[in-house]
Amino acid sequence: MSHQTPERAWGYAAEFTTPAAITAAAKKVAGAGYRWWDCHTPFPVHGLDTAMGVKPTILPIIVFFGGLTGTMLAIFLQVFTNSLQVDLWAIVPVIGYQFEVSGKPLISGPAFIPVLFELTVLLSALTTVGAMLLLNGLPMFYHPVLKSPKLARITDDRFFLVIESRDPEFADEKTRAFLESLDPVSVVELES
Repeated sequence: MSHQTPERAWGYAAEFTTPAAITAAAKKVAGAGYRWWDCHTPFPVHGLDTAMGVKPTILPIIVFFGGLTGTMLAIFLQVFTNSLQVDLWAIVPVIGYQFEVSGKPLISGPAFIPVLFELTVLLSALTTVGAMLLLNGLPMFYHPVLKSPKLARITDDRFFLVIESRDPEFADEKTRAFLESLDPVSVVELES
């Protein structure tokens, strides 16, 4: 006879019906010291991030450096191509020979603006999308919250606060009792 260890729950979800109720519950969960928890809502709830204690993201700094890279790349590209002459017979680029068009200087601010703008915006946008996906851990093809049929109403009209079992403060009965003290409609156990 084999003894099976009961599988530990992935976490608990408390169901709420109003944005005010989940915001109040989020304040209490943040105050209780939980770290691995999240709120799932059908639409953005103003003030919920503050109630959860969500810190500002590093994304703007990453995007700034992505845009700066685009600007530097545009300057390098334009200066390099303006100062490059290719000897077609030898197929060897010769750097340092300035090819002036209409008497314009090598580094001409007004002529550089369109390329500078386009590459700065392009690299900023690509950095934003790439960093956002990485920082959010996406693409994620499975999440235990999606397994529970009760939580299908997340995208409709219910608000759920989920505490994960990997949280250092998590204890099955204690966490369940804490969530029930927040006056939810129900508390759901989530399986892995």
